[in-house]
Amino acid sequence: MRIITGSARGCRLKTPKGQETRPTSDRVKESLFNILGQKVSGRHVLDIFAGTGNLGLEALSRDAADACFVDQATAALIKENAAHAHLQERAEVHGGDVFAELSRFARAGRSFDLIFCDPPYHKGLFEQALVFLDESQVLAHDGILVVEHGADENDMPELSRLCCVLNRRYGHTTQLSFFQRKAYLEEDDL
Repeated sequence: MRIITGSARGCRLKTPKGQETRPTSDRVKESLFNILGQKVSGRHVLDIFAGTGNLGLEALSRDAADACFVDQATAALIKENAAHAHLQERAEVHGGDVFAELSRFARAGRSFDLIFCDPPYHKGLFEQALVFLDESQVLAHDGILVVEHGADENDMPELSRLCCVLNRRYGHTTQLSFFQRKAYLEEDDL
């Protein structure tokens, strides 16, 4: 796994040993960032269930303002990958439970322009994250939420503020769903 383009182009990222992980493939990641295009530059990014930090580090390499990473199991690895890619000064890493950290961000009034959510498949975690982000202000008014989930995980929870604006399927295993706030969609869209 590597950073595709930008200031850290070609940098290889370490992956956890002995853990069941499913890092985003370079093909899916390239498609994701092609869809986002210039909407990455200058953005404040949150990468939850960050794993290796692959998505947030790619965003930093593509000139995101900063990135906050949350993963209880791999925080040390994310710090190592950020340092290896020379992106550590704009990377903030949290090793707590994702939902506890999201609650802390919400209480502190923190919001992010671009959120990547890539939890383990088939555990109900992406649905739980969607509900939390729908009910909180952690996603900025004009923000974009990108959820990576299993190709067979199609039961979206009922959302009152977020709307799926784009969905792409990649083979038999993965799909990306892009969400924005309904109120913002009345003004502009992805």
